[in-house]
Amino acid sequence: MKLISVVTPCYNEEENVEAIYLKTKEIFEKSDYQYEHIFIDNASRDGTVARLKKIAERDRNVKIIVNSKNFGWIRSPFYGLLQARGDAVILIAADLQDPPSVMKEFVKRWEEGYKIVLGVKSKSRESRLMYGIRSLYYKLYKSLSENEVVEHCSGFGLYDRRIIEIFRGLNESYPYLKSIIPEIGFEKCMVEYTQEKRRKGISSSSLYRLYDAAISGITSDSRVLIRMATTFGFIASAVSLSIAVTYLLLKIIMWERYQLGVTSIAIGVFFFASVQLFFIGLIGEYVGAILTQVKQRPLVIEKERINF
Repeated sequence: MKLISVVTPCYNEEENVEAIYLKTKEIFEKSDYQYEHIFIDNASRDGTVARLKKIAERDRNVKIIVNSKNFGWIRSPFYGLLQARGDAVILIAADLQDPPSVMKEFVKRWEEGYKIVLGVKSKSRESRLMYGIRSLYYKLYKSLSENEVVEHCSGFGLYDRRIIEIFRGLNESYPYLKSIIPEIGFEKCMVEYTQEKRRKGISSSSLYRLYDAAISGITSDSRVLIRMATTFGFIASAVSLSIAVTYLLLKIIMWERYQLGVTSIAIGVFFFASVQLFFIGLIGEYVGAILTQVKQRPLVIEKERINF
């Protein structure tokens, strides 16, 4: 029998881990597959780990990795994928916003020969404002990216064992899955679904976390912004030089009558200062991404693991 691994990252999901466990068990106990369910906990501060341990005591299919601290929502799920030993690996969050029933369709498409099967949110029951912001981000990301970006895909999907081994060989210190998936190629199957509202617990998402994910995707997958900065720098330099020469000529020609004003100088200084600060910040994002990769630190450090 083929083995399917289900990887569920969680952080403060005390109210949801039992439900996602039961739904996953129901799906695969009625199938022709063996399965393992790996929960990777990012050092939760509530009772998530205690609940998982009770589940693992009565079900050997459930395996637990507890991180020594919160390593973030980029590194921890990716590390969980690498610990799976299944012929195919499914990544699904614990909050039940991605419906577990879609996993059956993932496996069906995998059996048809697809190495990567991705869940795509065609609709969402979250706030319209958030869905609209996400849509704008994906359009921006897609326009800047040098690869084919899958819109409204959070990483929820199925990955063949061959894909997992490719992930393992990448040696990424900050593996942004949305960027990696288009980079490695292979024909992908998209399965559309409606994202549910979170019914229990509080999301750990924050404005900084969303910004971090957005800028990580753009800087890791595109050099367009840095090239735009260079191009704009050349144009701004040419314009400022032209203005300076024009002012000089006007002053020479109309020495007594032409007054050089403080306003024009102030506008020029503040404009170019703001442009420089913006692009220095942009360059800093790229340098920060390089620094993260150069450090070559482990994705996560485990505190304990159970049932492995």
